[in-house]
Amino acid sequence: MGKHKGILFVLIGAASFGFTPIFAKLGFSHGYSLGQLNIVQMIISCFFLWGITLSKRTSFKGLTQKNVIQILITGTMVGLTSIFYYGSIQYLPASLAIILLFQFVWIGIIFEWLFSKVKPTIVTLVVIVIILTGVFFASNIIGGTIRDLPLVGFVFGVLAAFTYACFIFFSGKVATTVNPWVRSSLMVSGSVVLVFLIFIKDVPSVITTFDGKLWLIAAGVGLFGAVLPPLFFALGAYLISGGLANILSSIELPIAIISASIILSETITPLQWLGTILIILAIILNELGSIQLKRKYDSKKPHQV
Repeated sequence: MGKHKGILFVLIGAASFGFTPIFAKLGFSHGYSLGQLNIVQMIISCFFLWGITLSKRTSFKGLTQKNVIQILITGTMVGLTSIFYYGSIQYLPASLAIILLFQFVWIGIIFEWLFSKVKPTIVTLVVIVIILTGVFFASNIIGGTIRDLPLVGFVFGVLAAFTYACFIFFSGKVATTVNPWVRSSLMVSGSVVLVFLIFIKDVPSVITTFDGKLWLIAAGVGLFGAVLPPLFFALGAYLISGGLANILSSIELPIAIISASIILSETITPLQWLGTILIILAIILNELGSIQLKRKYDSKKPHQV
C-alpha cells in the first residue's frame, strides 16, 4: 500500500508542476514582471507551508543548525529554478521552455558522475544521445521558428535545468530523516530569502500596493510550482525507488505541453511530439537500465552463509 501511495503522490507532484506555465504566461500577459510573480509566489508558498506545518504540530525532531542551513541552501535551488524557468517562459513558448527544463535528466547523470563517482554506462550514454535527439525535434529547429526566438530565453531554460538537477540531487541527500512538512517549509523559506535579495527593487511594488489580480495569479504559480511538487515529492519519494520516482516525474513534460496546446493555444507539430516522446522514452530507458545493472551486480555478490 505504501508503494502505491508513493507512486500516486509523486505523480501528483510532477503533474502539478506541468500547469505552472499557464499561470506564468497569464501573469506576463497582464504586464507583471518576473520579480513580482516570484516574490508573491514565494510569500504565498511560505505562509501556506508553514501554516500547515505549525497547525499540524509537526515534530522538528532531527533538525540541527548544520542541516537547517543545508535545507535552506537546497531550497534556494527551488527559487533559482522558478526564476530561470519563468524567465524562459517569458521569452519562449511554454512548450519549448519545459523541454529545456527537462535537460535536468542528463545534467543529473553528470552530477552523479562528478559528485557520487558513478560513471556513465553505455546505456546512460545512449540515453543522453536520445535526449539530445529528442530536444532537436521538440525544439522545432527543422521548422525554423526557433531562429526568431530570443537567446536569453534559451539561456534561462538551460540554467533552470541545471538548478532543478541540483535540487533533485541534493534534496535526496540532505536531512532525509527530518519531517517532510518541515523540510518543505524550510526549503521554501530559503527560496523566499533568495528571491527577495535578487528582486529587491520589486519588493516595494508588491508590499506597498495590494494588487488582487497579481496575488491571485501568483497564488496559482505558487501552488502548482512551489507548494505541491516539493510537498508531494517529500511525501511520496521515500516510499518508492529513486529510479521509479524519476520515471514517474516524466509525466510533467506531456502535461505541460498538452496544457500549453489546449489552454495557451500553442501549436505543437508532430515532430515536436516525436521529440517529446523520445525524451520520455530516454528517461524510462535510463532508469530501467540502472535497475538491470543493479540486479546484475547484486547477483554477482558472494552469498553469505
